[in-house]
Amino acid sequence: MRIVRSAIDNGINFMDNCWDYHDGRSEDWMGQGLSDGYRQKIFLMTKIDGQDRATAEKQINESLKRLRTDHIDLIQQHEVIRPTDPEKVFGKGGSIEALMAARKAGKIRYIGFTGHKDPHIHLAMLKTAEAHGFTFDTVQMPLNVMDAHFNSFTKLVVPELVKRNIGVLGMKPLGGGIILKSNTVTAEDCLRYALSLPTSVVISGCDSMDRLEQTLRVARGFQKLTQAQMNDILAKTQVSAKNGEFELYKTSNRFDGTIRNPQWLG
Repeated sequence: MRIVRSAIDNGINFMDNCWDYHDGRSEDWMGQGLSDGYRQKIFLMTKIDGQDRATAEKQINESLKRLRTDHIDLIQQHEVIRPTDPEKVFGKGGSIEALMAARKAGKIRYIGFTGHKDPHIHLAMLKTAEAHGFTFDTVQMPLNVMDAHFNSFTKLVVPELVKRNIGVLGMKPLGGGIILKSNTVTAEDCLRYALSLPTSVVISGCDSMDRLEQTLRVARGFQKLTQAQMNDILAKTQVSAKNGEFELYKTSNRFDGTIRNPQWLG
């Protein structure tokens, strides 16, 4: 509660979450933090894993209950990481039916999707949506100092979203902290670089007051980097980034919750 409310009191107004984080406790904690009038001060987002209508409906309603709210501003289809995911989501009885019904009922305002594995799967999701006459409001993906060099969301997906006027949500600006192990850039470099990309919002983990204060320091003094400054940072990370060694969400299953828990998909 202290972290959530301190973030809001200091001007952060976008809150990320997911139905499966900490087995649902993350939404419970945030729901407590957003009581006493704090809910009205922020744009609230969460994510669901279910890819069939019944499972998705169940998860949407559980998220509403945990977050202690009558509506969620944005719900995203989580972990679109398999080539088969787009057709499953948009197929007959797929989760998109539950999301659209929830939007019509006023339970959610906007619909998006997330993924961290492969930009080509993101492009397939956009193409599948278009084929079904649907346009996503937002798309979330890793955007950081390593991504530009390897299987890049920045190069392949972001231009498509900008062209279509779809919200760009950048995540993993520090790659879960793994990027710092490359000893090429600082946390501040990572945050400033991510904030300088054409994003609608940069989502950074704040699991402690120290992490929150670090993010706030960068945000308060932020000035968009010049292209020359961004190129300097990319030059530092080029060699380390070339094989995806510091982007394990792309090259391993370490970050794949729905691989370890396929029952979440329905």
